[in-house]
Amino acid sequence: MLDKITGRVIIAHAMSSYPIFFKRALEHVVVKRLEKIPVVVITGARQTGKTTLVQNPELGKSRLYMSLDSLLTLDRARRDPETLVRQDRALTIDEVQRAPDLLLEIKRQVDRDRIPGRFLLTGSANMLLMKSIGESLAGRAIYMTLRPLTRREKRQDIKSWPWDHLLSSKDIDFFLRSPPPVTRFNWKNEVLEGGFPPAVLSGNRDLRSLWLEGYVDTYVQRDLRDLSQVGDLGAFTRLMKLANLRNGGLLNQSELGRDAMVNRSTCQRWLSILETSFLITLLQPFFETRSKRLIKSEKIYCGDTALGLFLAGISDEEELSRCPNPGVWLENLVLNDLLVWRETRIKKPGIYYWRTASGLEVDLVIEDGRRLLPVEVKAAGSPRVADAKALDIFCQEHPARSPFGILLYDGEETVQLTRTALAVPLGAIL
Repeated sequence: MLDKITGRVIIAHAMSSYPIFFKRALEHVVVKRLEKIPVVVITGARQTGKTTLVQNPELGKSRLYMSLDSLLTLDRARRDPETLVRQDRALTIDEVQRAPDLLLEIKRQVDRDRIPGRFLLTGSANMLLMKSIGESLAGRAIYMTLRPLTRREKRQDIKSWPWDHLLSSKDIDFFLRSPPPVTRFNWKNEVLEGGFPPAVLSGNRDLRSLWLEGYVDTYVQRDLRDLSQVGDLGAFTRLMKLANLRNGGLLNQSELGRDAMVNRSTCQRWLSILETSFLITLLQPFFETRSKRLIKSEKIYCGDTALGLFLAGISDEEELSRCPNPGVWLENLVLNDLLVWRETRIKKPGIYYWRTASGLEVDLVIEDGRRLLPVEVKAAGSPRVADAKALDIFCQEHPARSPFGILLYDGEETVQLTRTALAVPLGAIL
């Protein structure tokens, strides 16, 4: 509902079938890191659930919680940071970037006594936060990113990740012997819903649109002032919308800047702001040698599909179906799932795309140590052998590192398409 006095969107939890509290995939990882590292820092876009995460029973027990959103606490942090952080209990500080001097005091306290789990810090303004921490807590902290909810987190099925099973499978037969169970879902509805908890809990399209509108307004009018000097907010908003309209495409900064009516250097700087705010993801190309004729431009994706579709002016399945290439939003959904999974790993795998100068392309390539897993994403309900061409060629070029690839499709059965390509249902992975 809409509060007519304040203009704020109030989410009515009872309208949704989802639980009000979502157990996050990152939770058990944070617990493990706190057992070994003196400072754990959780960053992420605004409204991804960082405050809820650090206050849940598993992370919040035996810890003293403080939020610098409280003006009283913020004043104490700025006037007397030493007294604030010298506590007998482990300390959780929310929105720590609001008091940069606090980080210097945390550094001094850690240097005196490197007790594991002593400080758990969160912050939304990633650019400002990481700059301060990079100078103050180098070698003392580990950083983690809380991204929007995945479908698996919404279902509260986070005990295991099929990506781990795929990467540990030595060949197609190994994976076929124990494929994950399939849960069918409507991927178009999923990308429209996105992963911001308030948007997910809103329960219907109109409330979700109101919330997303408020999110954009807050980001442009408040967060940008914290992150960077952006003189022309209107031009920045225009570039943000145009970037989302290019979702899943190769990034051409000159062309994007021209369409947004800003110069190339401004376009580059503003894209950096969007990336470090987690509102876009720039996917790097995979290549092992520079002699190969491969595309080396970045691809651009949305940090959250619902927000991206909102900025692109798409609000329902019918409008999504009329897009020139609706399948890129499904690619985006799979990419976002991979990014959440990657945060659960101690050594984070690389995630790339692969494309030749002739136009042959693999949507996603996972690099985990020496292992490579190429992933093609198709919105079709039935797989075709022809769809596996790029996967086969990729595996032929990397036979020792990539024994097989997978084609994710909107079906129900796991099927071997070729000697090195396997068709796997979306519902078995997401």
